[in-house]
Amino acid sequence: MRWLRLLTITLLCASLTACATSPTGRSQLLLLSEDQLNQMGQQAFSQYQQDLPAADAATQRYAQCIATAIIAELPAEQRQVDWQIRVFESEQPNAFALPGGYMGVNSGMLDVATNQDQLASVIGHEIAHVLSNHANERASTQSATQMGLSVISSTSGMQTPGGQQLMGLLGMGAEYGIILPFSRRHESEADVIGLELMARAGFDPRASINVWENMQRATGGGKPPAWMSTHPSHGQRVDGLDANMQQALATYQQAQSQGRTPNCPRP
Repeated sequence: MRWLRLLTITLLCASLTACATSPTGRSQLLLLSEDQLNQMGQQAFSQYQQDLPAADAATQRYAQCIATAIIAELPAEQRQVDWQIRVFESEQPNAFALPGGYMGVNSGMLDVATNQDQLASVIGHEIAHVLSNHANERASTQSATQMGLSVISSTSGMQTPGGQQLMGLLGMGAEYGIILPFSRRHESEADVIGLELMARAGFDPRASINVWENMQRATGGGKPPAWMSTHPSHGQRVDGLDANMQQALATYQQAQSQGRTPNCPRP
């Protein structure tokens, strides 16, 4: 179809000028500068801090202890990032990472990640998002997709009511065909990288599967099909973690033998 060819050309032209590679060797489209992303991350984190109260000091120390152990195992350049983590009082079991090294964990996540190893899998996953430039890639993909749809609209006479309806369908196709799959790919990639990070720091990688078992019990039912979701299904995530567990366990055992045995008491 002509619209598909136009969209492909638009994306290809953008990728030729903004090519990058993720830590797993996957090609990425990155259109935004690091300074732009960091500023956006700082603003979003400040807003989050205004919207939600912080958890108590002991809980903050607990999350910081785990994050510090993982950050210590990053390459030197990435350790220079001003990593910050905060625990917020919210029942929703959620965590996030923003460009610039800003991380948040809701207190509700501590009901799902019940020990230091399980919380390390969550924090390692969030750090992996930042290391992999996923925020930049997702924003860049959305921007390139919108650009492609705009080109189609202006060159193919889709300003009529029928054409506008078709544009809506194309927009839906772009969302399910391009934007959401990129997000699912990001989640799966962060799972794999996070698994290695937590193991390198001396946290038991098998706890990552426990987290998703706990999450499924806590949030089960009413989930959209995986192809309509921004995240893989619980089963898909567990399968992906299982596929990389043997290597992660070897890394974990080596870390333990080298004295990396984190002890972050939960309050």
